[in-house]
Amino acid sequence: MHHNKGELLCNPKPTKRHLQSAPSTSTCLKRTSTSCRVFNGQPEGLTRDDVLDNVTLYWLTNTAVSSARLYWESKLAFFAPKGVAIPAAVSVFPDEIYAAPRSWAEKAYPKLIHYNRLPKGGHFAAWEQPELFSEEVRAGFRSLR
Repeated sequence: MHHNKGELLCNPKPTKRHLQSAPSTSTCLKRTSTSCRVFNGQPEGLTRDDVLDNVTLYWLTNTAVSSARLYWESKLAFFAPKGVAIPAAVSVFPDEIYAAPRSWAEKAYPKLIHYNRLPKGGHFAAWEQPELFSEEVRAGFRSLR
């Protein structure tokens, strides 16, 4: 019985029905590939084999459902500013699902110490652009050292 269980991977509010069983491999691949630049004809970042390896890992370990738990358990509006009171850094990758504008980041993180828009990367930025991501982590928290 496959009733859009793959929506877990991208749906910010999956239903309890979604959390009861794992999506098929083809659904995992479909949902994951929509967030990967390689499937949009862009050569940098991940290869198709990288994405297939990742989907296979989710499927073989039956962890696609648990990876969506964060979305299910969120009681607040997903993109509502949270007012986080500790120092925070925001790196905006252009192909992310939600490219946070600076005005939103400043509301969500009153102690925003770093905000930067990057030239490439998306939802899986740490995976597809590891150099850019690690440079952003260093730059973001350099002032706290």
